[in-house]
Amino acid sequence: MSRRKLENKSLSGLLAMSLQTQIRTDNFYNFYMLESKELGRGRCAVVRKCIAKSTGQEYAAKFLKKRRRGQDCKAEILHEIAVLELMKSNPRIVNLHEVYETANEIILVLEYAAGGEIFNLCVPDLDDRIGESDIIRLIRQILEGLCCLHENNIVHLDLKPQNILLSSINPLGDVKIVDFGMSRKIESTSELRQIMGTTEYLAPEILNYDPITTATDMWNIGVISYMLLTQESPFVGADNQETYLNISQVNVDYSEETFSTISQPAKDFIQKLLIKNPEERPTAEACLSHFWLQQGEFILLSSPEETCCPSLMPGHTTKCSEERNVKPSCNWYL
Repeated sequence: MSRRKLENKSLSGLLAMSLQTQIRTDNFYNFYMLESKELGRGRCAVVRKCIAKSTGQEYAAKFLKKRRRGQDCKAEILHEIAVLELMKSNPRIVNLHEVYETANEIILVLEYAAGGEIFNLCVPDLDDRIGESDIIRLIRQILEGLCCLHENNIVHLDLKPQNILLSSINPLGDVKIVDFGMSRKIESTSELRQIMGTTEYLAPEILNYDPITTATDMWNIGVISYMLLTQESPFVGADNQETYLNISQVNVDYSEETFSTISQPAKDFIQKLLIKNPEERPTAEACLSHFWLQQGEFILLSSPEETCCPSLMPGHTTKCSEERNVKPSCNWYL
């Protein structure tokens, strides 16, 4: 099974804005104790848990190299910071606490999500599988975060179970979307075409080098929902070529055997998202009105004040970052 990340470097779609967050040049280690255990590692970043010396508060420190393969990547890092600033009022997006800069790295001090990745809930033969009602709550929360991103014309482009964390695992906590390194801003005046993402989660339009839209993220919602419900990855093949073929032909197993314990509304939700034509996929806002997500007492767990979707907040039409000052409900990030 391959989870190779594809990335065709381009500066198009990066946010160009003045940062509100002060980039500190103090010695990071004067203020934080760093734990040796890694929370995550990528080609250009390492994430470790750290503890603020003054308060004892736990955070996640993401160390990003400013130069990668001989190229200056600072603009891309500043873009990631800008996206986190834009989303700071949304409790479904990981909170940015501080930023430090050294000669070779930029360090993002982020909210610590103690529950880890929801990928851990997608493992086959999991002893303590979560029920469909819990999955509904998680998908709703992911969509609430995505609503806010899309309302600001930001596409994540690397949504996967490894990039969705939980504030706690027992009890099952709240969603925190992380890793905006591949995110891009969609401009109405130009098309965005890039080859980027993680192989088994790529949308067909990425493989075809077609224009990227917010619908690209919606494909990933379908993949994530499938994995949480079935503990299987819908498109992964024996090698990358087989995976690409499965994606391009939308070869998905909807058999009775696979969906024997899964409700028909859940299956319908996935089928409406895993569609090759991105124009036919529902938006994040529309997904929140799907009848699968309207079931059960979980609706009471997400108050209108905790989401930025216009459909859930009658009378509010401005950008979500301007609508409310919502405090994150709680507390690897590559």
